[in-house]
Amino acid sequence: MSSVTVTLPDGATLDIEDGATVEDVAYEIGPGLGSDTVAGVVDGELVDKHTPLHEDVDIEIVTPSADEYLDVLRHTAAHVFAQALQREFPSAKLTLGPWTDDGFYYDVTGVDLDEDDLEVIEAEAQSIIDADLDVKRTMLDRETAFDRYADNPYKQEILETEAAGEDPVSFYEQGEFYDLCQGPHVESTGEIGGFGLLEISASYWRGDENNDTLTRVYGTAFPTADELDDYLERREEAKRRDHRKIGQEMDLFSIDETTGPGLPLYEPNGKRILNELSDYVAGLNRDAEYDEVETPHVFRTELWKKSGHYENYVDDMFLLDVNDEEYGLKPMNCPGHATIFDQKSWSYRDLPVRYFEDGKVYRKEQRGELSGLSRTWAFTIDDGHLFIRPDQIEAEVLAIMDIILDTLSTFGLDYSVQLATRPEKSVGSDEIWEKAESQLRAVLESADVDYAVEEGDGAFYGPKIDFAFEDALGRDWDGPTVQLDFNMPERFDLTYTGEDNEDHRPVMIHRALFGSYERFFMVLIEHYDGKFPPWLAPEQVRILPVSDDNIPYCEDIAAELGEYRVEIEDRSWTVGRKIQQAHDDKVPYMLVIGDNEEDAGTISVRDRKEREEKDVDLADFADHLGTEVEQKRTAVTFLV
Repeated sequence: MSSVTVTLPDGATLDIEDGATVEDVAYEIGPGLGSDTVAGVVDGELVDKHTPLHEDVDIEIVTPSADEYLDVLRHTAAHVFAQALQREFPSAKLTLGPWTDDGFYYDVTGVDLDEDDLEVIEAEAQSIIDADLDVKRTMLDRETAFDRYADNPYKQEILETEAAGEDPVSFYEQGEFYDLCQGPHVESTGEIGGFGLLEISASYWRGDENNDTLTRVYGTAFPTADELDDYLERREEAKRRDHRKIGQEMDLFSIDETTGPGLPLYEPNGKRILNELSDYVAGLNRDAEYDEVETPHVFRTELWKKSGHYENYVDDMFLLDVNDEEYGLKPMNCPGHATIFDQKSWSYRDLPVRYFEDGKVYRKEQRGELSGLSRTWAFTIDDGHLFIRPDQIEAEVLAIMDIILDTLSTFGLDYSVQLATRPEKSVGSDEIWEKAESQLRAVLESADVDYAVEEGDGAFYGPKIDFAFEDALGRDWDGPTVQLDFNMPERFDLTYTGEDNEDHRPVMIHRALFGSYERFFMVLIEHYDGKFPPWLAPEQVRILPVSDDNIPYCEDIAAELGEYRVEIEDRSWTVGRKIQQAHDDKVPYMLVIGDNEEDAGTISVRDRKEREEKDVDLADFADHLGTEVEQKRTAVTFLV
């Protein structure tokens, strides 16, 4: 019998018979592992434990204690939902139902669903779980499979595309239910300890807005009911902190259908915060000896063809016809910065050259994917591009990482680090990519940074180090990035004169500290629950006169605090109502001013945590506020 070699996570190898399954490998390692096997990860792909192995592979065994187990459980939960749906609504047609980071979804058609229907379906799904139905994999020949879906063109299309060439094809069955599926799944429906349906939305077949509109049902599942309850509590808290809700309540931004989807409009309060963020980044850039540049919003598409964006990004670009010439709104700032660098001659002594720009870019996302500030058509990147000698790579990447870590610390954000490698759609030779990836890996290891490898998640022009920050609810968001690029200097024929008096190719680094202002702003809104640190708050102090007679003294106080963002609440309300409104508006500090304060020449200070101090000297309060702002403290600190 021929054999294949499998490599285990610890680097050990095992020779097995050609055609042996993932489960067979587990039993070869040990009977306990074999009996606990749920699925496997083969060359990075999660597969059914019955998957046969016909070539040398890297393999991990998935047991209930593995991170991947939750994905497998949720995949089965998607089938439980589909079974319950078809029991309650026999006319429903199924399309695709994958697991997700938070649970699963299933796109369906042939049925109109509302929130009340979800309760009925969820109850039926629970009965399927309670029945502890065995989940079995069966293999059917393609012709039989095609006939099974005679009334479901979506499943037939899957057979003609994803499953093209496979014969037989894989199905999973539980009770009377069956579904075309590659798996993997858990052994029985009873393994699902907590199951819930969450919401309904519209979707498009294959994610293409030109295709049929479908109904998408989102759900989640966990091994235990307690884990489900914890998740639902976090979800409710996330709804309460939703940046779209808070953004409207605090007059930060709006998105209007008349002006266009995915095109945020920033109101004065929101713009004040954005200005503070921009000033903060500009200060970091100038301290690190970056020069500010500016590029236009639109370029001839010749530039995008030269950079490689046209061939790799054209479907995501907004294109314009101008006097029979094609132009495109810029999806990235880097080609413009490369062109600026190319306008003059450089010596090796001049490098590194560092540019920064708060550059507005435009990407044509699917309308169904647009959501508040998290995904927009127009957004601003705090972009930086460096042109350096190869011997400067380590020092410059380390310097950028230091700035990024300082930035995340300033905002009180925890983070994780990933090395993202070459994607399937990319430009440049294997040699260039291997060199770039190895250099970033070496930098991370020399800096003793813990990181994960995200295979195939790099930019099309080069690998990158990504920082994902974690908000107050434990959710991860894409953020700062450092990208090493050997390709764009080649495509733009960028050069500098070396010590040998010959032309040499610079290396280009792409770098952002926030990622995009929009995404970062969204994270801050939800992370702080709208309670921005005093240095960021759109209104830092609100003065509350007890009566109209106190307004002139309040105006004097506002003038003394003129360098800060101060408002006087002069509406004819009671003091209690004024305090409540300031609290609802999440203002860091309230100064309550009545006759006693005016006669004594003092102020009463109240913060948004409802702590209060009377008979405070205005100069002392100003010093306290100035320290908080200057030090960029992440929360209000009381005076005493």
